[in-house]
Amino acid sequence: MKQAWLIGPGRIAVKEVPFSPEKVKLGRGEILVRIRAALTCGTDLKAYLRGHNLIPMPGPLGHEFSGTLIKAGRGVAFKAGEDIMSVHTAPCGACLYCEKGLENLCESIMDTKVLGAFGEYLILPAHIVKNNVFKKPKNLSFEEACFLEPLSCVVHGLSGLRFKKGDIALVIGAGPIGLLHLILLREKGVRTAIAALEPERLRLAKKLGAETAAKPDKLKSSLKRFAPLGVDFVFECTGKKEIWEESVNYLRRGGTAVLFGGLKKGTQITYAAEKIHYDEITLKGSFHYRPEDVKEAYRLLAKRKIDVRPLISGSFNLDETEKALKNLAKGKGIKYVIRP
Repeated sequence: MKQAWLIGPGRIAVKEVPFSPEKVKLGRGEILVRIRAALTCGTDLKAYLRGHNLIPMPGPLGHEFSGTLIKAGRGVAFKAGEDIMSVHTAPCGACLYCEKGLENLCESIMDTKVLGAFGEYLILPAHIVKNNVFKKPKNLSFEEACFLEPLSCVVHGLSGLRFKKGDIALVIGAGPIGLLHLILLREKGVRTAIAALEPERLRLAKKLGAETAAKPDKLKSSLKRFAPLGVDFVFECTGKKEIWEESVNYLRRGGTAVLFGGLKKGTQITYAAEKIHYDEITLKGSFHYRPEDVKEAYRLLAKRKIDVRPLISGSFNLDETEKALKNLAKGKGIKYVIRP
């Protein structure tokens, strides 16, 4: 089969990988999926530009996908021919973090992830099938179904937050994750502002329901009118140290900053102690998702509570995977569909 591999920073190769669907022998609980659509992701882009510790090189790329079940091992509830949507990880269910209900922090969740959605076929192991595979509704396109993984991450970041009528949120960053935050916050009835550098993305954010959309240098003046006491929630979606540090300055007293954008390991962050202490600011990290977050993301997509179609900027065939990533590196588009 054909599969796009990340050979090294700035190098994608579409390889012929020895694989015969007819000869595949599946273990108990496993399924073989024919990929119908896959989406580019910010993590893919980071790996392509400079490498990423969670994406081995050389190795297969792609982890946001949907497809058709071709073959199933024993004990699987799904049947051959059914269209499915899934994420690429699941917790072990046995470690201390899983026992505490912190499945997103499972000790093995990243070690057992599945990559290679930019390819024709993918085998999903039993622990993913058991926890995080769903039947795709007929009214949901394969492209929309691919959003299950990134939406699950965003759902997790919002979990545990108590939104009240009239609450105001600021999303910093209008990439795919920032815009998914905006869409989900609007679904929850939260008035939302967004900040980003790119005028085209700010215009899209306005169409998606942002009441205020401003470049960073205009943000403070824009928020003075929109949230004179400061916002109730800030969602940092850029993964930049200086913006992590600046984010708390937009909060009202008692507000919460959700730090979603990841920073390089070892990065040190500095906040003014009096701001955190006397204003009772809450800092909340957000990483990955739990099965309950995936179920909620599935519900939102399947019931069409949200519309993710505006985030799809175009599609490419498998041989054009690198072209899609180069577009993103130039700031063109939000997410691209790769069609194996």
